[in-house]
Amino acid sequence: MATVDRGRYGCLIDDQPVIAMKARELGRRSVVVGDRVALAGDTSGTKDTLARIVRIRARTSVLRRSADDTDPVERVIVANAEQMVIVCALANPPPRFGFIDRCLVAAYDAGIDPLLCLTKSDLAAPGEVRTVYESLGFPIVVTGRPLRGDVLGDLRGRLAGRESVLIGHSGVGKSTLVNALIPAAGRAVGAVNPVTGRGRHTSSSAVALRLDTEGAAGWVIDTPGLRSFGLGHVSPEGVVSAFPDLAEGAEQCPAGCAHLAGDCALDEWARDHHATARLESLRRLLRSRESPDT
Repeated sequence: MATVDRGRYGCLIDDQPVIAMKARELGRRSVVVGDRVALAGDTSGTKDTLARIVRIRARTSVLRRSADDTDPVERVIVANAEQMVIVCALANPPPRFGFIDRCLVAAYDAGIDPLLCLTKSDLAAPGEVRTVYESLGFPIVVTGRPLRGDVLGDLRGRLAGRESVLIGHSGVGKSTLVNALIPAAGRAVGAVNPVTGRGRHTSSSAVALRLDTEGAAGWVIDTPGLRSFGLGHVSPEGVVSAFPDLAEGAEQCPAGCAHLAGDCALDEWARDHHATARLESLRRLLRSRESPDT
């Protein structure tokens, strides 16, 4: 499944685009970008023809988010992604560590490998962000402008042969990256508001794009810019597991510890291991699940 637009689904059969609709027997079951489906009817892909999606194959992964932390209803963003590329600008807009943490929680909960892509290194150095996240052990790539082939080489290599979903705030350069990697994509690029520091939404729906490389070809799923990433569907245990750098300290906590009270062993452990900032990130997410006003 490459695109979803108002009840019409763009599918690919051996690189041939086919437009389809969902068969009635599927009921209210959602079909999302990344799904692998079985089609019936006219699958020629010729103009004004319409196939039917009659079956959704088993998903290997599902990336979800909720509207906010108090809403347990999950919204599926994409299916079958192997890698989440968290796109974060180093300036204009500045990096938002809370958003990165939330994306990591969602990635670990879905069983998807995270990759952090830092853009606009020509405007600010990546040192601070690297310091926060390098200890987590996932890859970090840095890009700047202009986006030449040598700048994109590391990222392209990590996307080769994989199905990757790009997640990020509006204005961080996500669509610019996609256009540089896949020139035929033609994704709209927006500017950042100089007052709010936020980008304007330029992509309204997710789309899967084929990435041709010298090695194995890959797929890049570009998503609309997100202002928030609700975690109401993720259990507290899932939140904690998204901070593997704190795992050693968490093992010293008493059974049933919520990691919020004063008797939490993580406080002393974090001070001794210079991980206080990471512990605060964990607690910010845990508190946000309990009260939207925290």
